[in-house]
Parts: sequence; structure tokens; C-alpha cells
Amino acid sequence: MRRHVPNNFTAHSFMASQLTRSSSKCLPHLITDHQELCSFLNSCKSSFDFRFVIETHTTIIKYGYGTYPSIVASLISAYKNCDKLSLAYRLLDQVFSWDFDLVTFNMIIENFMKLGEYGIAKKVFSKMQTQDVVSWNSMIGGYIRNARFEEAIIFFQKMLSSNVEPDKFTFASIITGCARLGDFYHGLWVHNLMIEKRIELNFILSSALIDMYSKCGRIQAAKEVFDRAQQDDVSVWNAMISGLAIHGLATDAIAIFSKMEVENVLPDSITFIGLLTACTHCGMVEEGRKYFDYMTSRYSIQPQLEHYGAMVDLLGRAGHVEEAYSIITTMTIEPDVVIWRALLSACRTYRRPELGEVAIGNISRLKGGDYVLLSNMYCSLERWDSAQRVREIMQKKGVRKNQGKSWLELAGVIHQFKAGDMSHPEITSINMVLGGLIQRTKLEGFLPATELVLMDVSEEEKEGNLYLHSEKLALAYGILKTSPGTEIRVSKNLRICPDCHSWIKMISRLLSRVIIVRDRIRFHRFQGDLCSCGDYW
Repeated sequence: MRRHVPNNFTAHSFMASQLTRSSSKCLPHLITDHQELCSFLNSCKSSFDFRFVIETHTTIIKYGYGTYPSIVASLISAYKNCDKLSLAYRLLDQVFSWDFDLVTFNMIIENFMKLGEYGIAKKVFSKMQTQDVVSWNSMIGGYIRNARFEEAIIFFQKMLSSNVEPDKFTFASIITGCARLGDFYHGLWVHNLMIEKRIELNFILSSALIDMYSKCGRIQAAKEVFDRAQQDDVSVWNAMISGLAIHGLATDAIAIFSKMEVENVLPDSITFIGLLTACTHCGMVEEGRKYFDYMTSRYSIQPQLEHYGAMVDLLGRAGHVEEAYSIITTMTIEPDVVIWRALLSACRTYRRPELGEVAIGNISRLKGGDYVLLSNMYCSLERWDSAQRVREIMQKKGVRKNQGKSWLELAGVIHQFKAGDMSHPEITSINMVLGGLIQRTKLEGFLPATELVLMDVSEEEKEGNLYLHSEKLALAYGILKTSPGTEIRVSKNLRICPDCHSWIKMISRLLSRVIIVRDRIRFHRFQGDLCSCGDYW
């Protein structure tokens, strides 16, 4: 691969003139390995240290690393994050004057995506004279890894209009994007496109399709893909077990695992994450303990953070808070923030403030949800002073809790709602539908769970707060825009609250409609005043 960089590198002459030495860090001129230089640039990026970016650039040129794709991407990203956009884009323009081939440009795009610089990656892609399937896959896969799912779908649509045919890697990426988004409309379209183009399913594509249908709430379709798939790879079984788990079908997940054992397919660590998750969603504590023990005793798989986290969550939700804490204290590896948050959530539910404070003390970077859990725990115990102190800390640190968001897909268009949001163009009609539903449920004897609103306001205000939760707004819009008897599917970024859960159960019975809510944890299928979670979530 031939690379040529002109000697009169204009950006470097400007930067070298600004170079200021400092002894507070390891000096980059002492680093000679290009991978170490990349790591050093990333640390400069996170600390916004422009002086060291300049010095590192000097070292890069000195050792001839200036055309390495990973170095180029890291350097441009570092300048951008140090708020030196003119230098970043000047260097980017220089890249296109170098004698790079298509393979190198694809590697540069890949490295930008790894750094989260999807905007710059797009600029590189658009300036390339030619793009091959790897170029498109790097963009689509990069968008997926950076949780830019809508952009990935748009880019895939552009690819179909180009003269480049998608391959199996393209389809695996875009199906994953549809799964993460819960976008059944596009997921089904992609699957049909695969059939039309006669793309042969391998274990990666089969697993991706099972995962997509599961996360889009179509567990029966996921089962059909599983039944038709080649089942010689563990990932296909894992996708099915995990899909059943998020739908609260623990018995079915365990049955798949038993069949897997009969077929002599060895489980891996991911298999047991799926099994433990299934047990968690159904409160199957004994079964969870059994499979946690199986890992080491039967399959010699050492528990990882995810397995410990699943066990802490399983025990905590079931009220075994002390046992959950005991697992944490006897872990062979350092517990992470997810594990401590699972314990904190259990302490909030079962009013264990002492252990809750222990959990908070072990969370190094507290987020809004952590403070809210602690504050709510104090409120539930009527320790108002403690709750007020937590809120004052939140205010002082500028911490805000995550806002509830819900969305639903109608005819391929996603409609999003925030709690209390009145900005939707059809909000007047939505409020009329919601008001009518509220009146009907009240006549049926529904009582809002105002004790969940832990604020010093009137009961009427508390009711108003509950009725403007995002999932209620989304459901009202779904009822407004769909025919009677049609299933309604709503997704939510947080766990559904008990008030909304009870209210939607009643709405399902009153309207004789199936309502499916996908929250942060699992699926809830409401039908005839019942929920698939059995009121345990």
C-alpha cells in the first residue's frame, strides 16, 4: 500500500509553533509505538489538552506514522474535541490529497466510527471517489455501534439506490439496528428483502432475525425463524432463550435450554445470562440459583459481572435483599455500577435505607436515576429531611433524572411522546381521547396510585402528574389512529410504573384490545385485565 505525505505539511508548521512543553504528563515524544500514540491521543481528547495533541502530532510525523488510518482518525478527533475545528478539518482536507487507496479510506472510516466520530466518517465517505460494499458496511455498522439507528436505516436505503449490492454483513447490521429500535416495519421489510435477494441464512443472520422479531414484540415470528434455522451454533439458541426471557416466558426459555442439552450444543456464558434473566422476570429464585450453580459445577463457566448482576437483580426483586448483598460481598471480581444499582433498586422497593446508602456509597459516578431512587426511598419512609438533602445535592450538581419517553410506530413513522409533553401536533385530539379513557376507568373504580408521586402537592395535582405519563399519551394516540380491535404496541425508555401498568390493564379490558408495552426491562402483553408479567416486573 503506497502512501505519500508532502514534506510541507501546512497544519504541522502551525502547530509546532504553538508547542508548549509540560512535565505534568508522560511526554508523547518518548512514545514510539503507534498504538500507544493512539491511546495517548484519546486521553488528550478526554482531557481537552491541546498542547499535548500538538506534541503528539509532532512525534507522529517524526516516526512516520502520519498515514496510519487509526492515527489519522485519532488525531482529527483529538483536535475536534479540543475545539480546534479548523485544524481538524484542515487535516481532514489534507488526507484527500494523499495517495490513499480504497482499502485505506475504508479503514479510516472504521476508525472514526470506533471513536464515535460518525459525522466525520460521513464526510470521508461522501468525499471518496468510489465506495465498495466495505465502505457502506463500515458506515452502516458504525451507525449501529453508535446507537444512530435511524441514520443506519437511511444509509441502507441509499445503498439500495446505489450500484453496490448489500451482503450478509450489511443485512446483519441493519437487522440489529431494527432490533435496537424496536422497528418492526423496517425489520420485516429487511427480512423480505433478504428473501427477495435470496440471501442464504447463516447462524449470524438467523440469530439477528430471532433477536429482531423478539425485540419488536413478535415472539411467535422469532420462534418460526428459530425452528427453520440451522441449530448447530450456540448463538442461535442464545438468541431464542434471550428473546423468550424478555417476554417473561421463563418456562419456554428453560425448555429451549433442555432441548439444547439433548442436542449436545454446549452452552456458553451468554446462554446463562439469558436463563438468569428469564428467571428474574418471573421471580423463579430456586431455578435461578440452580442455573447459577450449573455454570461452574456442570459446564466449568466462571461467572462474569453480568451473571452476578442478574443474580443480584433476581434476588433483590424477589425481596431477598440480604442474600443479594451477600453475593456482592463474596464476588471474586469487583462489582460494577450496574450491580450496585440493582441492589439500590431493591432497597428502594423493600425500604432498606441502610443497604441503599451502602449501594450509593459504591457508585462512583452517580446519575439522576440513582439520586431519584435514594430520594424516593427516603420519601416512602417519610424521612423528608433526608429526601430533601438528596434533592439539594442534585440541584447543586445540576443532576436531572431521566425523562420518561414513549413511542409507537404507525405506518413506518415513529411518534414519540415525553411525560407531560404538549407539543405533538395532534395533542388536542390526544387529550380528548385520554380524558375520555380517564373518565371510563374512574367509573369502573380505578384509583390512581398517587402515593407514587412523592411530591408535596395536592391529590388532584398528583393525579394530573400520573395521567400525563408518556406511555398514557402514546397509548391514547394509538387508540386515536387505529381501528377498534387492532393491537397497539408502545415502547418506553424506562420501566413502566405501577399506576400505568394497572391503568393499561383496565383499558385493555374495556376496549377489548391487546396492548403490548416494551419497557426498558421486558415486554408486557395486556389482554382482558391481565398482563403477561403476572404483575411481577
